[in-house]
Amino acid sequence: MDLDGLDKNRLPQHVAIIMDGNGRWAQQRGKSRIEGHRRGKTSVRVIVEFSRKIGIRFLSLYAFSTENWLRPHDEVHALMGLLEHYLIAEQPKMMRYGIRLLSVGDRDRLPLGVRRTLEDVISLTRENNRMTVILALSYSGKDEIVRMTKKLACDVRDGKCAPEDIDEEMIAAHMDTPEVPEPDLLIRTSGEMRVSNFYLWQIAYSELYVTPTLWPDFREQEYLQALMEYQRRRRRFGRTDEQLVASMPSSVEAGGSKS
Repeated sequence: MDLDGLDKNRLPQHVAIIMDGNGRWAQQRGKSRIEGHRRGKTSVRVIVEFSRKIGIRFLSLYAFSTENWLRPHDEVHALMGLLEHYLIAEQPKMMRYGIRLLSVGDRDRLPLGVRRTLEDVISLTRENNRMTVILALSYSGKDEIVRMTKKLACDVRDGKCAPEDIDEEMIAAHMDTPEVPEPDLLIRTSGEMRVSNFYLWQIAYSELYVTPTLWPDFREQEYLQALMEYQRRRRRFGRTDEQLVASMPSSVEAGGSKS
């Protein structure tokens, strides 16, 4: 893999990926949708490993949305089985390479065996600090915002804060993973031009990158193209180019982290 064009000093701190296209990949090849999901699991393994090697600190993977519960029972059952198998198989590697696992979403809807395995791996890896992988499972961005709002409402009711105290920082602290920085780069595979209810609060200033590549075919080369496109962009955060150049160090003038 040729990394000559990639500036490792200007990598995004946090990459989020909407992994889309497993079903279409299978349909195009006359295979079952389950086979597409199996192939997609391989892409997950490859992208996590590549992210670790090049120095991505946080990687969010949109694995299963709340809307995905509406899919046929057999497909959902198979997806849950693949998820549990992946967690069990990858846990030793997470420990070996210092990868911490987190999750966002409504865990209570997950099958008991999957939920226990997920919680076990999260607990086992909690002290790892070289990289963090966040799995969005049974996840909805709108639902996360609703849950955050309820938490803040309870705090106001209980006298822990006043309504006028609520600001962006307090809202962020009540989201599912307050210790995780907002994504610098959001990648969507399969060519669909939407965010599909993913990280609606967190991606306010994320750079968006859409590729027609279906998730089962998304490998290091496609990922590298997304990262290099990110580094070609200038992140202004509402300022002019002149203000940006004057106020930011050269390492973040184009493609650097907001923080």
